[in-house]
Amino acid sequence: MQDRVVPLSVPSLTGNERKYVNECLETNFVSSVGPFVERFEREFASYVGARFAVACASGTAALHLALRCLGIGPGDEVMVPDFTFIASANPIVYQGARPIFVDSELQSWNLDPGLVIEEIRRRKAAGKRLPRAVMVVHVLGHPADMEAIIDCCQEHGIAVVEDATEALGATYRGGRFAGRHVGTIGRLGCFSFNGNKIITTGGGGMLVTEDESLARRARHLSTQAKLAGLEYDHDQVGYNYRLTNIAAAIGVAQLEQLPRFLEAKRAIAAKYRQSLESLPGVTAAPQCAWAFPSMWLYSVLIDPDSFGMTSRDVCVHLQGEGLQCRPLWRPLSSMAPYRRARRIGGAAARFLFQRGLSLPCSVSLSEQQQQRVIAAIQRLSEGKA
Repeated sequence: MQDRVVPLSVPSLTGNERKYVNECLETNFVSSVGPFVERFEREFASYVGARFAVACASGTAALHLALRCLGIGPGDEVMVPDFTFIASANPIVYQGARPIFVDSELQSWNLDPGLVIEEIRRRKAAGKRLPRAVMVVHVLGHPADMEAIIDCCQEHGIAVVEDATEALGATYRGGRFAGRHVGTIGRLGCFSFNGNKIITTGGGGMLVTEDESLARRARHLSTQAKLAGLEYDHDQVGYNYRLTNIAAAIGVAQLEQLPRFLEAKRAIAAKYRQSLESLPGVTAAPQCAWAFPSMWLYSVLIDPDSFGMTSRDVCVHLQGEGLQCRPLWRPLSSMAPYRRARRIGGAAARFLFQRGLSLPCSVSLSEQQQQRVIAAIQRLSEGKA
């Protein structure tokens, strides 16, 4: 049975990964100092169109550095989606700040701009303290609707951080940001190279920015805030957040293959959409006309009334056939660490959680494997499982 398991999303290491890692071993550059770290930063910044990039140990570390660089601290508030992976919210608490969980809109499943703007204007009119930052997450590889959020935050002096950890390669087709990559619009953008992402370094992340001073500060903090020179002298509390040269070597090799990976992800998504969207009770993953999603983790919504079973029932059946799948996230405000946090809205996040299901979509997914997934869902829809 194991050889018939179709994984949810696994890496494809078929390029120069072994060659570049061997270079690290042969030269003894295996830790956070080495030529591949600088090369990965340089080539990544060029790919997404950012001036500066800082390679980090994880996407979470990049988010933490972003907030620290902006001076977010105790007593501050940061608006963040309720519907996202918990790593978006945790760094806010690392800094002693408080998250404000904001609901999503159902067109792209991302942060609802209307709710963000309404809350900021309400506070301003009442003379209340404004949030220090808004963290926009590009969920599951689909760009968030940024224009109105950016305009409102610029008007009120609120920083925007982009959590693009799931959306490397996603861009905008239309509007003011047409042609721009996600992660390059706010003050800072953060990406992840976890094992299930479109490209991987095994674990790792990247922070990008147009601001040289922010990039310099992030790099300094990521290396334990050590000052230049022979002696161990540190000017503040820093972190061991620098990416290793071995991991960066893998990242360089993966980045070389990113266009092909994105093409594969989008082809898989198109096949799923074509095959499943006509089934009663199945809603395909969003693809707004103004966006060019990366289609990182292909997901659908299951309406139990029309489909005849819940998304969890579908997941159990698919898993039983060796087809790995996963429910979408539980709203963060419903989880134990955040049940007392402020929440704005919540119906959309609950709706997505209750109905959402991610399907196998590795870049190496074969046509035969994908057809197994499609056929299994079609049989469930027809009541033939």
